[in-house]
Amino acid sequence: MNWLLGGLGILSFVLAAFLAWKYFRLLRHLSLYTRLLQNIVAGQTTPESLPSNVPGLATLSNAVRSLTLNLLTKLEETETQRAELSAVLDRMTDGVLIANSKGRIQLANPAAEMLFETGSVIGKTVAEVIRHHQLIDAWRRAQSSGEEQSIAIEIPTRKRFLQLFVLPDRPKGICLLLVQDLTRLRRLETVRRDFISNVSHELRTPLASLKALTETLRDGALEDPEAARRFLNRIETEVDALSQMAAELLELTRIESGQAPLNLKSVAAARLLEIAADRMRAQAERAGLSLTVEVGQDLPYVRADASRLEQVLVNLIHNAVKFTPPGGEVRLSAIVEGPFVRFSVQDTGVGISAEDLPRVFERFYKSDRARSGGGTGLGLSIAKHIVEAHGGRIWAESVEGQGSIFYFTVPVG
Repeated sequence: MNWLLGGLGILSFVLAAFLAWKYFRLLRHLSLYTRLLQNIVAGQTTPESLPSNVPGLATLSNAVRSLTLNLLTKLEETETQRAELSAVLDRMTDGVLIANSKGRIQLANPAAEMLFETGSVIGKTVAEVIRHHQLIDAWRRAQSSGEEQSIAIEIPTRKRFLQLFVLPDRPKGICLLLVQDLTRLRRLETVRRDFISNVSHELRTPLASLKALTETLRDGALEDPEAARRFLNRIETEVDALSQMAAELLELTRIESGQAPLNLKSVAAARLLEIAADRMRAQAERAGLSLTVEVGQDLPYVRADASRLEQVLVNLIHNAVKFTPPGGEVRLSAIVEGPFVRFSVQDTGVGISAEDLPRVFERFYKSDRARSGGGTGLGLSIAKHIVEAHGGRIWAESVEGQGSIFYFTVPVG
């Protein structure tokens, strides 16, 4: 019995020692694994370093490693999608805003911040950002009804035409606001409408005149040789005007579409002014005007198509002569202005009103049709496109009753 009890005691001791060794070994592995997890949380090591099949913790360690790697994969996919979304939003020309149920902006792209000119909008309310009662009302209607809303308005103070789409998501309590700037489209539509109106107006006069002349000839004037000759001369004049309009429209279209390439060479700027002045001097003298050229001795060469720039100068001089009363003056000059030569055509004529000045380079635009008389109204538009094709710009300054100055620049070459 003593031997039996002694054996059992020894066996119990060995078993207890073995269990204690296993327990402390498990605690050691658990402590190391816990420390490794803490280091990953602290960013001191990467999740990929998590071991698998940890002794005593094989099932747990394998599950944690699998869960961690799956989570990393999902995070990478989410980050990729976020980067793609951010790239799309950053490059969108339409403004995008996302507001929560309380009307606070949670997300905005750069286009939205530029449209509303409020700087950073995150955290601000919708009302603070869009600052227009009609747009705010549209957002509120969408928020309360849960239905999509859209509205297009013009903001005169900022000279913009905006269209707003509000897309509510009731379950999540958020609203997507998409803002489109239609200002340029509206201006193009206005230009198109004005163009059609102006073409119709310009064609109506010569066509009506041609119809009246032909009817007069048919009604008996054809039998009077002197009257017939006079009417035929008038018909020829009207046909020439129509031909000129068609030619200038075609030329303008070719310049705008890039089908009229420039023959760029180094040209003396002073020489361009002298040639244009010589061409228009007889016309200026017939109108009782003095035409002068003022240039410095050191005026450089410009990189230009000489015939095209001569066309611009002749057109500007022609307008100056047409709108300057007898006894006035037209002065041509040019100076160096940085990497450009700035040409100017100044007159002492009737001037242009402040209302008309911004529109003088539009097709067919005439500030005063009764005063303008002949001409197609395309000359300044053609001049503008020629100058811009050279890489320069053209503009005008004028005070009504005190004359005008037309400027344009051409790169030094």
